[in-house]
Amino acid sequence: MPPELQILVLLSVVLVAVSIVAARLKTSPAILLVLAGVLLALIPGLPTVKLAPSFVLLFVLPPVIYSSAVAMSWRDFRFSIRPISQLAIGCVAFTTLAAAAAAHWLLGLPWPEGFVLGAIVSPPDAVAPLALARRMGLPRRLLVILEGEGLANDATALVFYRFAVVAVSVGAFSLGHAIVNFAEIAAGEVLWGLAVGWGILKFRHWVRDPRLEILLSVLTPFLAYWPPQQAGGSGVLATVTCGLYISWNGLRLISAATRLQGIFFWDFLIYCTEGMLFLVTGLQARALLDAFNTYGTRQLALSALLISVVIIAARFIWMYPATYLPRWLSPAFAREDPAPPWQWPFLLAYTGIRGIVSLAAALAIPLTIENGQAFPHRDLILFLTYSVILVTLVGQGLFLPVVIRALGLVNAGRRELEIEKAEEIAARRMAIEAAMLHLDDSNKRASIDEKTLQALRNAYRDRLKHVEAGGGESGCPDAIPAHADIVAQLLAIERDKMIILFREGHLKDEPRRRIERDLDLREAELANLHLLDEARP
Repeated sequence: MPPELQILVLLSVVLVAVSIVAARLKTSPAILLVLAGVLLALIPGLPTVKLAPSFVLLFVLPPVIYSSAVAMSWRDFRFSIRPISQLAIGCVAFTTLAAAAAAHWLLGLPWPEGFVLGAIVSPPDAVAPLALARRMGLPRRLLVILEGEGLANDATALVFYRFAVVAVSVGAFSLGHAIVNFAEIAAGEVLWGLAVGWGILKFRHWVRDPRLEILLSVLTPFLAYWPPQQAGGSGVLATVTCGLYISWNGLRLISAATRLQGIFFWDFLIYCTEGMLFLVTGLQARALLDAFNTYGTRQLALSALLISVVIIAARFIWMYPATYLPRWLSPAFAREDPAPPWQWPFLLAYTGIRGIVSLAAALAIPLTIENGQAFPHRDLILFLTYSVILVTLVGQGLFLPVVIRALGLVNAGRRELEIEKAEEIAARRMAIEAAMLHLDDSNKRASIDEKTLQALRNAYRDRLKHVEAGGGESGCPDAIPAHADIVAQLLAIERDKMIILFREGHLKDEPRRRIERDLDLREAELANLHLLDEARP
């Protein structure tokens, strides 16, 4: 067996084992996977696994970002765009500056190299904290801000990173030019993401083949990411925009069969991808030990501690003024969006956990600059980045449940879940009632025997009783192949009613997805029965 295949099999076994342990311990698999990777990296005799930065940035990052954007609620994202922007742009810029200043004044790094380090360690990764936050029942607004920041902050950080690397290479930097360039990149990526999303949706609707549609969905993040990235941008903002556009506009354009197959495919793909990424992140420990040859152990440990403390403190320093100062300055804004309790910004500040994007960016630092000399302090920057990832992901991540409990935020979103459940029951009831009304009207227009109509009426009445009792869809009607057309019409009416309620704001994304999945399953059942009926001699 080739060594590469042996390593892949070993990592897959470790991924399964660690995921099982994490589920038993009720902790984030990401933290344990990184620790497992570090332990494996320190075992003598095992081959060194090196992470190719171009592979992560160009092939792994696009589908991960796209999947998160599609799963994100556009309505929630738009409502929380101010705090998301404050974190994804303002806090990233502030952290970059703080880390650069600390590296310059405390560690003696020149300013350009300091900004390279700052841009690399500035964007938090929301994967690990979100997994814990959802399980512990945090308020929906906090989850949306964390998820939205995780989508957008990579774009800001990677653009800053490009500017800083160019400044080191050519020895010059213009702040005014960088600001204008950043605005141009952001506008261009948003337009490109919208264009890709619109074109892909139209093409997928025209194809109407689940296999081809899923293949197109796999190609979509690369079409959105690669052109802006090659043109000097980050590609992240275009991918996020594309995903949000498809999520909002694909309700009627994507078929039920495609959704059912696509959800399973993407869940499995992202689960394996993220798990392998965190595991391989830990495995980089052995490759990074080479930095000890150039720098002393005490110097490296002190430098890692200083930079980690600075970036953690910078997020706390930014969070409270950004949260409360606009409301103090604008009473109208405070009335429209009241200030949250102090526990909310504290938790948001605490969840500044760094991840794979920071490591990939550090590994992508060029080996040489334009004059052919080695990139200054590259090994030190790489080591500091890895240290920050370990300190924040393992250190902060392990204590995140303790912090949430200490802040009194466990199950703080329970009331929101109760409201969502009530909205879901109301939406299901209205959708069923709309179908029943159409069924009564169809008796006047269609030549359907009374026995069939009565069977459908009884089935929908049973469903309505289940829904009003707070149950699910256990009472869903049996499809009648002989009259598949009328059953399909009823499903379409239910779906249209659900979409109208969602677009009008009476139904949130999570319950909408649950109702949509039930409708998709019934539509798939109807299609299967229709195929069986056609196959009978």
